[in-house]
Amino acid sequence: MKFIKKNDLFELKDFLILWSTQSISQLGSSITGFALSLWLYEKTGSSLSTAALTICSYTPYVLMSIFAGALTDRFNKKKIMLGCDVFAAICTVIVFVLFNTNRLMVWHLYILNVVSGLMNTVQQPASEVAMTLIMPEKYYQATSGLRSLSNSLVSILNPLAATALYTFTGLNGVIAADLGSFLTAFTALLFFIRIPENKNNRKDSVLVLAREGLMFLKENPLIMALVLFMSGVNLVASAFDATLPGYVLPNPKGGSFVLGIITSCSGIAMVIGSLAVPFLPKPENRVKVVYLTMLFSLGTENFLLAFSREPVLWCIGQIIGWILVPVMNANMDVILRTTIPVELQGRVYACRNTLQFFSIPIGLFLGGFMVDNVCEPFMKIYGGLPVLKTLFGTGKGSGAAVMMLVLGISGSLICITAGKNLKKYHYNEK
Repeated sequence: MKFIKKNDLFELKDFLILWSTQSISQLGSSITGFALSLWLYEKTGSSLSTAALTICSYTPYVLMSIFAGALTDRFNKKKIMLGCDVFAAICTVIVFVLFNTNRLMVWHLYILNVVSGLMNTVQQPASEVAMTLIMPEKYYQATSGLRSLSNSLVSILNPLAATALYTFTGLNGVIAADLGSFLTAFTALLFFIRIPENKNNRKDSVLVLAREGLMFLKENPLIMALVLFMSGVNLVASAFDATLPGYVLPNPKGGSFVLGIITSCSGIAMVIGSLAVPFLPKPENRVKVVYLTMLFSLGTENFLLAFSREPVLWCIGQIIGWILVPVMNANMDVILRTTIPVELQGRVYACRNTLQFFSIPIGLFLGGFMVDNVCEPFMKIYGGLPVLKTLFGTGKGSGAAVMMLVLGISGSLICITAGKNLKKYHYNEK
């Protein structure tokens, strides 16, 4: 698959506008989320309380995705996306008002994140189907690379921009940037993008459509096995996300600036991987690529961070752990888009979201809980032992290092087990 040529730009005009402007909006939202995490950690000093912010975003995503996908297949995708953008922007404005009236409290953020997460739950399957409808199938792998690239750039710019804006302009500057990005994406979607509707749209009840999405997964064991495998990967990855601040922030060589740099390194790695995706040849076995790339990622990064004490090594660990994620995403994306009929994609993607991402809030909770209530107390009592001191260091943050080791072992076992299971399935690309 070669990269997109100049002559192809006309065919992908709508996709490129939608992709670029939604990426800008995603960056704005991510900056706000990161800044609020910094604000919350300053207030509480707790890994679990900070992780709870993301848990509140993902809980409605898990609980309501099945029904959101059915709504996507039944109603106008463009209107759904516009409506969800408006509600998410209102949540940001509420944060702005509460903050500037000195009334912003932790529980406010939790509630607003639930509402914002619900809007993302409805918007995400609509956006996935919209992407399928506005681009030819021959561009699936190349456009998947572009989408991974934008996600990677967001990962790079988000922590750096959030830290800089939060430091120099405060939360008000962060929110202003977020609302500006929202207006850009909203205007482009409203006036410049035409999303065709499926001719096969049906008016069945949401429950009937949701059931069909579940039945498709049940009747396609390869897709179901891949989805469940990725839920295991997400469990470990989200526990890592909850552990990382507790590992870096209290470290004498860490802090919020270092955390921003380390987080950006994952984005840099994904940029490199995303740029490579369009040039990669079609693999003989896309399924094998999915689980082997994840084995490499989870089986290296966590171990390196568990036993290292230098920010440079933390950055290297992030790069190693994330560089192959776009390759996995591209192959997973092609498998799904070529296997699931477009008229079913909304409800199937939504059911996929529930099954694949339900483990994220669980992982965030477990990561934060284990660091605060198990690993840190353990190291406080036994951290003076020579072997533990040598392996994990001392003081606050050493318990998070122990948790990194646990995640490395768990992630490797999940990938090895899933790999043995997935070998019995065969995927024939159309």
